[in-house]
Amino acid sequence: MRNKNLEAKSLYDLYKLLDLRLDLIDPTEGFTIHNMKDIGLTVPYQSPSYRPDFFSFLFVKNGSGKYTVNEYTFNIQYQSIYFTNPSNYRTFSWQSVEEIYLITFDETFLKKYIGKDIFSYFPFLLTETIQPKAVTDEFYGIAEKIYLQILEEYKSRSSFKYKVIGHFLSVLLYKIKEYFWIDYNPLQEGNRSSQIVKSFKHLLESHYRDLSAGKADRVFRVQDYADAQNLHPNYLSNVIKSKTGKPIASWIVEKTISEAKSLLQNTSISIKEITYQLGFSEAAHFSNYFKKHTGITPVQYRKELDSCK
Repeated sequence: MRNKNLEAKSLYDLYKLLDLRLDLIDPTEGFTIHNMKDIGLTVPYQSPSYRPDFFSFLFVKNGSGKYTVNEYTFNIQYQSIYFTNPSNYRTFSWQSVEEIYLITFDETFLKKYIGKDIFSYFPFLLTETIQPKAVTDEFYGIAEKIYLQILEEYKSRSSFKYKVIGHFLSVLLYKIKEYFWIDYNPLQEGNRSSQIVKSFKHLLESHYRDLSAGKADRVFRVQDYADAQNLHPNYLSNVIKSKTGKPIASWIVEKTISEAKSLLQNTSISIKEITYQLGFSEAAHFSNYFKKHTGITPVQYRKELDSCK
């Protein structure tokens, strides 16, 4: 296993592959938080290469290690914050782990508990590669207070805990946005390929917002995304695949399913309405598409949601 590139839909899946503790993680809602000291790492620790399908923040109060994404290797030191999103393969190694809190969340969680326009509020979530940033004592204290409140709620049995976590996470994201992106300077921002990837991600997000709002009536094809940047579709496809590890078709499928799940969580919207909002011509087509990529039908997905309430 150590010599293979791993694909992980969730942190639970990743820890299962790495034989780390799973009992600290609730796999039901696409959100996790824990102190990495508690997961069974034996330091020094070196991970295999893996590609996550989730966003993550590391809050390093006491510990040291390294992250590698593409050709970039970052030293992670005392009182630093590091963010990654679903994109490229990466590895991590730890020399010491005392107090390092990891928060992960997926797009469905963000849109369910914070808002559908999440990437308009927090565009930095789409940025490819951001180096860890050492922060002041004052700011770390602010962030720590919030993430410890999130942890306390995560451990609770409250039936509203994920709604509360969504509010706390929103506050944390606003604080990070204000602190980090005053002097916004992500790596690779000037690189042509990275600009293409970033523009594609923004257009993908914008287009699905338009679909949900009834401002668009069909799902874009690869040609549409290529035309938007005045690129040949083959060139765009090659850039997206080489930079993110996934073809455009996979990005479109994953975005469609993510939007479908968000809409299905709102029981006031019928499946027929969702069918047309996502650009499908027939409910049967949408149902077959959803089942092909999730293993269950939209009706079954809603029933599972109801049973968890």
